[in-house]
Amino acid sequence: MIDQILKHFDITKLNPMQEAALNAIQPGKDVILLSPTGSGKTLGFLLPLLRMLDDRQPGVQAMVIAPSRELAIQTGEVFKKMQTGYKVITAYGGHAMRIERNNLTEPPALIVGTPGRIADHLKRNTFDPAVISALILDEFDKSLELGFAAEMKFIIAQLNNLRTRVLTSATMLNEIPEFTGVQNPLLLDFTLSAPPLKLNFSALRALNQDKLQLLFHLLCTLGNEPGLIFCNHRDTVERISELLNGKGIIHGIYHGGLDQAQRELALIRFRNGTHHILITTDLASRGLDVPEIMHIIHYQIPATASVLTHRNGRTARMHASGTAWLLLGINDVVPEFIEPPPVLIQLPESVNLPQPTPWETVYLSLGKKDKVNKGDVAGFLIQKGELPADALGRIEVMDHMAFAAVKRPFCHKMLRKIRGHPLKKKAVRVDLAG
Repeated sequence: MIDQILKHFDITKLNPMQEAALNAIQPGKDVILLSPTGSGKTLGFLLPLLRMLDDRQPGVQAMVIAPSRELAIQTGEVFKKMQTGYKVITAYGGHAMRIERNNLTEPPALIVGTPGRIADHLKRNTFDPAVISALILDEFDKSLELGFAAEMKFIIAQLNNLRTRVLTSATMLNEIPEFTGVQNPLLLDFTLSAPPLKLNFSALRALNQDKLQLLFHLLCTLGNEPGLIFCNHRDTVERISELLNGKGIIHGIYHGGLDQAQRELALIRFRNGTHHILITTDLASRGLDVPEIMHIIHYQIPATASVLTHRNGRTARMHASGTAWLLLGINDVVPEFIEPPPVLIQLPESVNLPQPTPWETVYLSLGKKDKVNKGDVAGFLIQKGELPADALGRIEVMDHMAFAAVKRPFCHKMLRKIRGHPLKKKAVRVDLAG
């Protein structure tokens, strides 16, 4: 069965971490799995979890708790892609509770969700936790950092049949709270054996405490190479975004103050090349499905060594290389945990404004629940919209909508041509996203 599952991911064999997890995660065992970002932890814990599911057992049998909506959604999508025959439901805030309650009338074998939403379901008795025997706390330290300890404590207290607990992270956990119930865990630490990041780390110092002009100068120097700009606070993200909008640099923003639709669209635009720059809080430092990043820009100094590791882990992953940049105000001091300290460099004086990306994102009002797939979207836009095949980029199909990257010069003509045409005999609205 595993070989068949791997084919769905275009993988020929498991990596050493996944092999170790498959062997270690068993009924009655507690495991701590440490592995770098981008190393395949999700598949690493879902494969052994699958072996614990019993198709003769009704009700929810296993639970995965993730710190963010996006990580929960991605975990659910990975399980669906495994094509196991078992039902999975993803529960998270930012969309209607009613939809999830309706889905839970026929309980799934696996529920994946954020701490707040799962706790809410348990308080409303929308599903019975009595037979849940396996619990995965994915990126567990991040859930604690975000203040979800009370929700997780409440959830675990309801799981009276737990036999297997797995905690995952990309960095060593300082301590395991008693409420997890973890006892004598087996530690799988693949952070020590991971190859060092192929990462260049440089620092830039502003002439004063205002680093906005320094950031703009850096972005002009980097051109259209993809990068993440990390800030410590949401208001800083918004302030930087306002500056870059005024200077004509196309970008997206991503933080916990945005609603779910805004966050998903920002990531879709980033993945499909509509913009190459994403300004974000540390919410984007873990678990997100984003392309290889060439540049990590620490606009604000990370608070801890762990935060630094997670941010930098978004680039230089697998076989890629990357550059991290630390932006310093005139009086800022490099923290001792950044070792060795980054090299202080000077940017070239003369730079040009980055050219706009060639892509725009188009929205379609039908998705997977309407039996629409990527091929349907591509055929529709090319045939009915008279769109040249090479003007169509990445397509993403969600449950109730789809998004496609279309080269800007062809967008408006395609939208005029396609207006009024049905997709799979259903009325569909097509427009520029957002």
